[in-house]
Amino acid sequence: MSVPQLNGEQRGDEILAVFDTAFGELLAADPAAFRVKFRKMAASAFAFYRGTACLFYHDLDAEKRGGPYLDERTSRVWIHGDLHAENFGTYMDANGRLIFNVNDFDEAYVGPFTWDLKRFAASIALIGYAKAFADDQISELVRIYAGAYRQRVHALATGAKSDEVPPFTLDTAQGPLLDALRDARALTRFGLLESMTEIRDFERRFAPGGGSIELDAATRYKVLAAFDGYLETLPDASLDRPDSYRVKDVVGRRGIGIGSAGLPSYNILLEGHTDALENDVVIYIKQAQTPAVSRHITDQALREYFQHEGHRTVISQRALQAHADPWLGWTELDGAGQLVAEVSPYAVDLDWSDIDDQEEIASVVADLGRATATMHAAADDTSGESLVPFSTERAIDAAIAADEEGFAELLVDFAHGYGARARADHQVFVDLFRNGRIPGL
Repeated sequence: MSVPQLNGEQRGDEILAVFDTAFGELLAADPAAFRVKFRKMAASAFAFYRGTACLFYHDLDAEKRGGPYLDERTSRVWIHGDLHAENFGTYMDANGRLIFNVNDFDEAYVGPFTWDLKRFAASIALIGYAKAFADDQISELVRIYAGAYRQRVHALATGAKSDEVPPFTLDTAQGPLLDALRDARALTRFGLLESMTEIRDFERRFAPGGGSIELDAATRYKVLAAFDGYLETLPDASLDRPDSYRVKDVVGRRGIGIGSAGLPSYNILLEGHTDALENDVVIYIKQAQTPAVSRHITDQALREYFQHEGHRTVISQRALQAHADPWLGWTELDGAGQLVAEVSPYAVDLDWSDIDDQEEIASVVADLGRATATMHAAADDTSGESLVPFSTERAIDAAIAADEEGFAELLVDFAHGYGARARADHQVFVDLFRNGRIPGL
C-alpha cells in the first residue's frame, strides 16, 4: 500500500481525531478504564494494532467505493471486522464439539471481503517483525495465507461438501491449533466456577472481589428485566429446559480486555442443565459497541437491518460461526443494545508467544487462511439472513480468478506497508499518551 507521508505531529493529530470519534463518549464516562486500555496498547506495536481497528478503517476509507477484487457482491460480504492473528481460538459449539476457529465477533459487519484479509495480513507482518523475521520470510507467510484462503474458497465455490472441509477439531487439527484444543479439553466448568463463585447456604453465589461489583436494588432490577428480554431472543432449541435459566446471582463487572474499556458489563449465574452445583452456567451481558468498519460503509439498508449493536453482534456471529454458542442472544439495557453470551470454560486463544519456527508458523497461517475462507463462505444466502442474498464463495472465487497472480501480491504489499505504518503509529501514540496529549486522560 502507499503510505501518505505525514510527520509525527500531523499523524498524531489524525490519530487523536479518530480516537475522539471512536472512543470519545466512552472515554469521558470512564477515563480510568481507558488509561488501562492505553497502557496495554502501549506495550507493543501489535497490541496497539489490536486496539485500533478504528484507525485501520479510517486509513482504508479511500477504498470503500472500489479496489482490486471488489465489485457489488464482493463488497457486500459478512466480514469479521477485526481479523488479526490473535482473534482465533477454541469454543464449545452447540453440538458439544470443541472447535478451533475465528472468535470475538464484536466488530462484525457487512463489507468488502478484502478488508478482513488485509487486516490479517498486516497482523502477520507485525508478528513476523517482532520475531525478527526477514521481509522475504514475512512475504512468504502472507502468500501462504493468501494461497490457503484462495484454495479453500475455490473448493467451496465448486461444490465441495461440508464434510470435505471439516472444521478444526480434536480429530482434524494439528500443531498449535491441536495444542489449544487439548488445553481447552483439559479445562472444566467446575474450574471456572471455582474461580468466580463460592457456596453459601447450600447454593452457589458469586464470590466478592476479583473484579465483581455488588449491585444496588434498582440496578439489579434493570439487569434482570434485560435478562427477561434476552430469553425472547434465544432459539427454541435453547429453551428446552426452562429451569436452566433460573437466576441465582447477579454482579457487575469492570470492562476487561483492550476492546472492552468503558463498556458496562454484568455477570449472571444460572442453574444450568441440571440441579448439580458443578453444572451452573455464567453468562455475561455487555454493552455492544459500534463496529469500526460501519463508519465507513454508507449502505442505509445495513443500518436499518439491525435493531441495535447487540442485535448486530449476535446476528453476525450466528451467520459467521456454524453451531454458535447456544446461550448467545441480545437485549437492551438503559436504551443501549447488549450482547449476551456464556462465559465459556472452554475458551483458549491461540498463543503466538512460543510459535517461533518458520515452518510451524507457515502451517498455522495456512490453517487460519482456510478458517477465514470457511467463515466468509458460511454467511450468505444459506445463512438464514437476507443481507447477503447470494453465494459469497462463488462471488469471491470469480473475483480472484480474474487476477490470480495479483491476489497474494496485493496482500503482501499491504502487509509490509501497513505493518510499517502501525509500528510508526505505535511510537506516535506512546508519545501522545506519555506526554498527556490525549484529551480526557
